[in-house]
Formats: sequence, structure tokens, C-alpha cells
Amino acid sequence: MKDNHFITLAIETSCDETAAAVLSEGRTALSNVISSQIDIHRAFGGVVPEIASRSHLEQINRVVELALADADADFGDVDLIGVTQGPGLVGALLMGLATAKAYALALDKPIVGVHHIKAHICAAYLEHAELKPPFLALVVSGGHTDLVRVGGYDAYTVLGRTRDDAVGEAFDKVARALGLPYPGGPAIDDAAKDGDPSAVAFKRVFLEKDSLDFSFSGVKTAVLNYLNTRRQAGEAVNVADAAASFQQSVVDVIVAKTLRAAEMLGETKAVMAGGVAANSLLRRALGDACREKGLRLYSPSPLLCTDNAAMVGAAAYLKYKEKGADGLDLDAFPNLDL
Repeated sequence: MKDNHFITLAIETSCDETAAAVLSEGRTALSNVISSQIDIHRAFGGVVPEIASRSHLEQINRVVELALADADADFGDVDLIGVTQGPGLVGALLMGLATAKAYALALDKPIVGVHHIKAHICAAYLEHAELKPPFLALVVSGGHTDLVRVGGYDAYTVLGRTRDDAVGEAFDKVARALGLPYPGGPAIDDAAKDGDPSAVAFKRVFLEKDSLDFSFSGVKTAVLNYLNTRRQAGEAVNVADAAASFQQSVVDVIVAKTLRAAEMLGETKAVMAGGVAANSLLRRALGDACREKGLRLYSPSPLLCTDNAAMVGAAAYLKYKEKGADGLDLDAFPNLDL
């Protein structure tokens, strides 16, 4: 395969997806293989860390080999190995790191550790060749709800973040209360399509004036109180209406704060990233609002919103070009800060 293009082999194991990808010049994904554990963890209503780590151990080598085969490449073509080092589940992260280090040592190739959230932001580069910093990034996932100014390819400033539940976490908890399956985000998105988003008046929480922070514990509690009140009164709960109303209240806040951040910074470009960026209402509402305000929105395709290794490869390449390689003493940091 070798054609003098710089080839990155990337590995992602921060949570419950075992993923590997091969990239050319950091922007073109030649392959992007994901082995999901959703069916395994669904029985428990959420991710079980020990089971996630064991599944990574069982799948990682096979997934890497599939990624190389899909890219029509072999280990001899690899110039750089990128791997997620945090944040995430520590056992899961260590599985990916150990594998990446073994490959780096055996192949005598440089290794780069990647911040998982930076990787989510970098996913936009894979489908938008014209995208360059600076821009505003909205990161919405199971563990994060952040507004970030991306001033350069490895320059990130957090402008606002959640003070309690991340948006994906709130979706999971509300879905469980509504009797919807795990993962909660897609389940609520699907249920809401048959519901009335104005059926239940859940409060929009904006916090202090001009604050770019988020808080979703209040609306989550409001949903739980609404469900308990209805059930104690012996009244039926329209799950679709409750899901649609909850989802609308969350999306309204996210859209408003994203537009406010762009206005404060004077930015003309915005990137939406993270697993919740695949939510159909959020994609539609933020897209419409950005067009109205003359703000260019870059939204990765739903596959690249989820945890995947192509985004890790893009982030690894950019970090390597700016800062060089890491050492084989690279460690996992489950609470790695942006």
C-alpha cells in the first residue's frame, strides 16, 4: 500500500467501543472499525467497567487487523500510532494503551496519546477539508457538555461546562425512568418523534446571566417528579410526550448557549461533536439557528459523533505534527482535563 502518504494507526477504548482506524495524512480515513458492546451492557442498564475492559482485551487485536485489512495496509505501512489516554474508564483505557505501546515497541514507531474530547472535536476535520481553527466547539456526550474555543490545532479553552449531569447522562437517567432501553439518548430521540414537545412544561435552566455553564440535574429531577406525580394519582403517562418535552427543554438551552458563546467570541464557525451530537432534534435545531444567525455549523456524520478511532487518528496526527511523540511511559488518566 505504501505511497509516501503519512499513515496513522489509531486505537480507541475509552468506554464500551473497541475501535481502530487507519488514516492518511491525518484527514482521510482509509478505514474505521468499531466493535460495540451495547448488547452486552444493555442487560445491566449501563456500562459495567470490568466487563468493558475484558471485552476490549478479547476484541482489540482482531479490530486492529480488520482496520488494516479494510485500508489495504499492513503494519509495515504505519508511521504513527495514536491512542486515547483519557478521559474514560481507567481499565478500558489501559487496554488500548497497552496494545498501542506493544505495537509501537514492536514496530519501532512513535506513539501519541490523545485526549478523548479533543478527538471528538477533530472528527469534524475528517469530513470538512476546509475547516481550520479558530472556531467554537460544542461537545455533548455521556460525560461532557462543554463549550470550547479552539484557537489552534492543539489550543483549547473551555468557556463553559456542565455543573452536574452531562447531557448524555441526563438522557440515560430519564430514559430509564420512562422505561426506555439503554442507551437512553437514541431511545429518547426515537420516542420523541411520536410525541408533543409542548405537552409538559419542563423548565429551561440557564443559570446566571451570560453564564455559559450548563445544568441538567434540575430538568432530570422535574421529569422524575412529573412521572411520580402522575403514577401516584393513577394517571397514565404518555411516554412519547414526556420524552419529547424533556428533549426539547434540553435542546433549547444548548442551542441558546451555543449562539450566545459565538456572539461573545465573535466566531463565525462552530463545530458540534460528541455522541449526543447525533441527536436528530439537536442537529436540526442548532443547524436552523446557526443559519439564521449567519454562523457556519460543521456537524460530523452520526457515525463520527460516536466513539470511534478515526477521530483519534486525526487528533494524534495534529498533536504529533505540533508537539512530537510521547514516550512508552504514556499512562491512562480517567479524569484528564481539557
